[in-house]
Amino acid sequence: MKNTLLLLLLVAFASCKQSSEKKTTEQLPVEDVATQKAVAKSYPESIAKVFEAHGGIATWNAMQTLAFTMEKPTGPEVTTTDLKRRKAHIDMPNHTLGFNGKDVWLHSKDTTAYRGKPKFYYNLMFYFYAMPFVLSDDGITYSDAEPLLFEGVEYPGIQISYGAGVGESPDDEYILYYDAKTNEMAWLAYTMTFFAKEKSKKFSYIKYGDWEDVNGVKLPKAIQWYKVVEGQPVEVRNEVKFSDIKLSKDKQDASFYEAPEGAEIVE
Repeated sequence: MKNTLLLLLLVAFASCKQSSEKKTTEQLPVEDVATQKAVAKSYPESIAKVFEAHGGIATWNAMQTLAFTMEKPTGPEVTTTDLKRRKAHIDMPNHTLGFNGKDVWLHSKDTTAYRGKPKFYYNLMFYFYAMPFVLSDDGITYSDAEPLLFEGVEYPGIQISYGAGVGESPDDEYILYYDAKTNEMAWLAYTMTFFAKEKSKKFSYIKYGDWEDVNGVKLPKAIQWYKVVEGQPVEVRNEVKFSDIKLSKDKQDASFYEAPEGAEIVE
């Protein structure tokens, strides 16, 4: 009788514990659930040690908002991104461009025509700036790539490819090259398929290496695009510098990413 009673108590306790754990998870905000899943995700050793060299995937996933400024010929351009939902807000001298999680929108501050492609540009510089951590997203396949030899130094490579239907350009390919001594990201090779809508064999190259610590995460102060000859980077073509970096655990109000009155929804 005592054994039966003890067994019933143990079963009841286990059932209550499972119910409590399930309830706790279900009550978590969407962003926190996503963060828990991301932290628990297993990555290949090669990319995992790159993340660790830049502050660690757990540190990155604890952040909610990233903002940075780029100086353009027309004036400063401030990009703010919701790291969980990838909403975007780009403030430019003559325009504001954004993504509210559903629609890309463009708002003109004056009569100056916007010359770019909003759907192409709204998250472009965020992806280049937030390397290597954007390469932790779901839907990515990792594999070894041939190392890059540049000025007598060999950089191991990690091939990045996306599953069908992931993002605007799932046929894009990336190769992350890292410093074999520090494990820090050194180069990014990438193909561009947004306009052609088909796979490309032409890789562009960006050099990384000028890092700064922002709230426990190493992010670039500047990145350099290189001229490519016979598939290899040879010399600097242009450089983009970043300033006023803000990486925070605080979220912007949802209205910040919504299209303001008078904005055009980009089809």
